[in-house]
Amino acid sequence: MPKQYLPLRGKPIALHSLELFLEMPEVGEIVVVCDPSYRDVFEGAAPAGALKFALPGAERQDSVLSGLSASSPEAALVAIHDSARPLVTREEVVACLQDALEHGAAVLGVQVKPTIKEADADGFVAQTLQRARLWEVQTPQVVRPALLRAGFELVAREGLEVTDDASIVEALGEPVRLTPGRYTNIKVTTPDDMS
Repeated sequence: MPKQYLPLRGKPIALHSLELFLEMPEVGEIVVVCDPSYRDVFEGAAPAGALKFALPGAERQDSVLSGLSASSPEAALVAIHDSARPLVTREEVVACLQDALEHGAAVLGVQVKPTIKEADADGFVAQTLQRARLWEVQTPQVVRPALLRAGFELVAREGLEVTDDASIVEALGEPVRLTPGRYTNIKVTTPDDMS
């Protein structure tokens, strides 16, 4: 079973953030990208007709494109959120939405705490990176739809593989605002994250 469907405080992890987005007046629609066999998890938690669904792709970028394609053409912004991040707050989402409205794209994140080393091909330290300039990226990642579509066209044309949505915008040479988030907005990836 994918991690976002594991129980956390009596309900699947994915429903924690879904319920938050459902309550937000700033959110005009929600497109859930999931395997059809898990649709009932979301449908049971939302009012009838409140959700749209899209099929996942082979890679994250394919899933995001699928969700973007299912979204309303009138949307001012699209917010891509990883459902394995159940602890995002309304304040974080609103701040990221505001930054994206102003700058075209924004990503929630926190400054890294540990020292980060870059390694060479032989496993030796190549350099110590400046911690003050490093951010751990979270979700949501919020982008103007036209900008994201242009980024996907570039990714397809150039055969690029990107690991997050901000990278798509970066590939265009467009700015992405780093919206300060909270360290509590963790991504559940291991059993330790559940404790």
